[in-house]
Amino acid sequence: MLKLDNIYLELVVEGRSIPILHDIELDFQAGKMYALTGPNGSGKSSIARVAMGIYQPTGGKVFLNGEDITAMGITERARMGIGYAFQQPPRFKGMRVVDMLELAMKHSDGLNCQVLRQIGLCPDDYLDRTLDNSLSGGEIKRIEIATLLAQNPKVRIFDEPEAGIDLWSFEQLIDVIGDSHREDTTTVIISHQEKILNMVDEIILIEEGTVSMRGNRDKIWPQIKESAQCSCRRSCRLEEELYADCPR
Repeated sequence: MLKLDNIYLELVVEGRSIPILHDIELDFQAGKMYALTGPNGSGKSSIARVAMGIYQPTGGKVFLNGEDITAMGITERARMGIGYAFQQPPRFKGMRVVDMLELAMKHSDGLNCQVLRQIGLCPDDYLDRTLDNSLSGGEIKRIEIATLLAQNPKVRIFDEPEAGIDLWSFEQLIDVIGDSHREDTTTVIISHQEKILNMVDEIILIEEGTVSMRGNRDKIWPQIKESAQCSCRRSCRLEEELYADCPR
């Protein structure tokens, strides 16, 4: 359904072009859930932003159902059925929660207040709240996820949905994301959380702007876990005996 073909990305930082992504080849099929994981700064969010149209790739193309959408912007891609939930959602002074949900529902099947209840917020308490600094980070995060559910896109991208969320809400969000996934939906989740990695069909490891590893969670997760443990052990010269058997 969604394909990133030979994506290369450079971003200008303080007047310098910095390479972020290199030769990214990824396809995401309908009916599957994927997790993008890897070290901080490895390029996971950049891949998601290229898919959503927030970043225009320096090289390569993006396809949706075989159509080249590389030149399309965020609004066009949203209308075509791609939805994105930011790691740190923007705030909108003067816009109410109900306004945001109504905008999202214009391109959906007409969901109702159930989306707020699903993520643990009472509609009576939140519909008329303004999306500004009066809301906590956890509240604004849950409202954005509710908005994505209301939009009901065919391709759903969640950028670290656990960020800023308390443990109770996190457990609830996992259930909501899993239960709302359908056979005609593609779900991509950027996360380090083991519970999320255990619920997806495929895990994709991103390291230094490239796809380092990809496969079924039962095969890939043990390898990632071992690699992370070895890397942590190597960081301490007092524990050399602990990583003697680590792959080099």
